Amino acid sequence: MEQRERLWNRNYCKVMVANFTLFFAFYILTPLLPLYLSEHFGATKDVIGLVLSGYTITALLFRPFSGYVVDAFPRKTVLMISFGAFAIFFAGYLAASTLLLFTIVRTLHGGPFGALTVSNSTVAIDVLPSSRRTEGIGYYGLSNNLAMAIAPTIGIFIYKYTQSFELLFWLALVVACAGWIVDATVKLDAKATIKNKSKFSWDRFFLVRGWLLGLNMVAFGFSFGVLSNYLAIYGKEVMGITGGTGTYFMLCSVGLILSRLQGGKALRNGRVTHNAGSGMVISLVGYTLFILVPTLSSLFTIHSSLFTSLGYYGSALLIGLGNGHMWPAFQNMTINVAHNNQRGTANSTILISWDIGMGMGILVGGVVSELLGYSAAFWTVVLVNASGVACFFLATKAFFLRRNLNETVR
Repeated sequence: MEQRERLWNRNYCKVMVANFTLFFAFYILTPLLPLYLSEHFGATKDVIGLVLSGYTITALLFRPFSGYVVDAFPRKTVLMISFGAFAIFFAGYLAASTLLLFTIVRTLHGGPFGALTVSNSTVAIDVLPSSRRTEGIGYYGLSNNLAMAIAPTIGIFIYKYTQSFELLFWLALVVACAGWIVDATVKLDAKATIKNKSKFSWDRFFLVRGWLLGLNMVAFGFSFGVLSNYLAIYGKEVMGITGGTGTYFMLCSVGLILSRLQGGKALRNGRVTHNAGSGMVISLVGYTLFILVPTLSSLFTIHSSLFTSLGYYGSALLIGLGNGHMWPAFQNMTINVAHNNQRGTANSTILISWDIGMGMGILVGGVVSELLGYSAAFWTVVLVNASGVACFFLATKAFFLRRNLNETVR
């Protein structure tokens, strides 16, 4: 019995390692793909944006069906198929000799990625002991946070010394295949594979019981969507910071990792609403500091450049800390308002909501920045984020507590 109640059991560790390889393979290429498209195919900036956006759109389209499939069919089988397809598509990058072929491969690659992130996280929940599930979900995110922190740096380092995109594609392929092998050794109990025999309904694709949680997550995804896509140009044009984007996201990842470790005790005690609330407030402070940096630095003219740097990078740490508390808390809340045969749907719901928010942030941020400037776009971020925080404390927290199916979580 004690063995079953161990958090770091063998299967959970394997799923964590596999999740790390999945995101490592993804992030090692992410910062370099625009350069690859420009150098090898002569793609312009607008074409590069169009090519790369296809991945996200396809992942978003696949996620609702992925949640249904993960709940309705053997999860290990779904996991192996989606991971295998995800790995194989890296070979497609090597074979794509024209921009059209690369666009097709990149767009289709988002499908197995969307399915894989849902299936792997659902299997992670299955292999956790019920008494440690809330805590384990929080620690699970450490694996992709760590990959996000180191993979881009490694990719840029390798390219700097080899100038070989082909080597990076091969490395991503090998790492993804290694993850598939690790997941292949995971053993699931028969009870962990749930046959969903309920009548077809929209609740199979989106967790209707958790709709307000999803709406809240849209607001936070919106904020990060604007930040992640317009950070570099805003930093250069408004703050006068060039070349600091990589360091910014590194610090953001450090904040994510630290918050997962620090917030483990609260999750272990089932205090998910506490983690969610504190995380949202910390993130809001980070976004507000980010947009106020140019104004505040002008007040400290003697040390303005030092103040700008401290505020700029300090906001990254705060946003990372906040999101690291908030994300696993919302994932736990969504899972705990779902029935046992809806875990896959719950996971896909939280990911869909984040993706919708990210997409809206990219679109609205671009329109607002074109009409009113980048400062206005980031003030929009603060307003949307503050609206999400207010919504949580005024409505979402009570909504969750009314529908919560787990008495040990509050």
